[in-house]
Amino acid sequence: MSEDFVCPLDWRYGSKEMKELFSHENIIKRYAQVELALIQAFIKIGLTSEEDVENVKKAISTIKAIEVDELESKIGHDVMALAQLLTERSGDSGRFIHFGATSYDIVDTAYALIFRDALNIIKSKLVEVIKILASYSIKYKDTIMIGRTHGQHALPITLGFKFANYVYELARSYERVLDMEKRVIKGKMSGAVGTMAGWGRYAFEVEKNVMEILGLRPHEISTQIAPRDGHAEIISVLAILASQLDRLALEVRELMRPEILELAEGVGNRVGSSTMPHKENPVTAEKISGLAKVARALTLAELENIPLWHERDLTNSSSERIILSHQFLILDEMLNSTIELLRNLRIFEDNMKKNLELTKGVIMAESLMINLTLRGMKRSEAYRIAYDLAKKAKASNMDYYSVCKDDENIKKYFTDDELKEILNPYNYLGMYEQLIKRSLDYASKVIGEELNFN
Repeated sequence: MSEDFVCPLDWRYGSKEMKELFSHENIIKRYAQVELALIQAFIKIGLTSEEDVENVKKAISTIKAIEVDELESKIGHDVMALAQLLTERSGDSGRFIHFGATSYDIVDTAYALIFRDALNIIKSKLVEVIKILASYSIKYKDTIMIGRTHGQHALPITLGFKFANYVYELARSYERVLDMEKRVIKGKMSGAVGTMAGWGRYAFEVEKNVMEILGLRPHEISTQIAPRDGHAEIISVLAILASQLDRLALEVRELMRPEILELAEGVGNRVGSSTMPHKENPVTAEKISGLAKVARALTLAELENIPLWHERDLTNSSSERIILSHQFLILDEMLNSTIELLRNLRIFEDNMKKNLELTKGVIMAESLMINLTLRGMKRSEAYRIAYDLAKKAKASNMDYYSVCKDDENIKKYFTDDELKEILNPYNYLGMYEQLIKRSLDYASKVIGEELNFN
């Protein structure tokens, strides 16, 4: 590992494929790709020829990012440095390089190409997370456990139901990305203030040709730069996804506590503590949660780039050199970590059953209240009786059934067998199976792949 690295994204976080997309070399390569598309677009209006295109292609193949950097250090402008190098190495064919364009025609269009590829990576990994969770939803459909609200025992659910909630939420993020792409994966070729003045009457034809070559749609209108609400939307949508992954990681962290131990990371031979040999720490889940904090913070920085002076200023440029690449690499790392977490997840069904019985049946107080109301008692009175019996069971350290079966009010309404059925948590799971199916059906439709439900 080089000692020159400063940012952990260089050596610790993010996949090779995502790093390559946002590498300096690739960014320069994409700038050049857009400059070439502009030269190609001029063929149809008679300004350039196929020979010019080939000569510019050859010139592009000779240019390295370090050369652009060196020239930029002298003239103070990266896109102009690239355009100057291309012009010099293309001979007479370089006459129309960057003709009529402004630097952010090149930058914003190049980043649209990078975003498209980066979001494809994100979507692919997100689908994998959804599919793993869906398989767990099916496998553990009937595995009963306690549902918790406010960190307290609430009502029985199933583990499959819990996983299905995450399937639904993450499918919504996938859908959100698809919807976002329609608005923000667009090119911009409109000149210094957005009016396309440099290309005269051929402006729309130039724009059309460039976008067809690059496989993009154009922004309907812009200033010198593409509207930054789009960039803010990308960063925000990714931050929402980061927060969802954080919620899933937090679930594992909470349920891995020794006093609960219903779920746990597969730690293998990993060292948990430098001084406590017994420790098994949820470090992968904690990494996910930690990175989510940065993802959320970057959203605010990009929102600040929406209000720029008039047709633009330069305050977005420096911050976006950090924000854009870092947000994608953070989400890439979070998704990779989530896949690892889920693939190695340990599930303790015996502990789920034990924890379900921890409160000795008082979690079934709502069921008692509901059934008393259905038998004719006022709901408020049924609530009071179920509440008082729960308090009595807790105070006497007795199970809820034992306290209820001796209560005169309860005897008036239910036989002993009926009471047992009412207080059986396996009978109070509601429409869990249908809800799991509905979640998986929704996700199947969103991702375009069948998530089989048996």
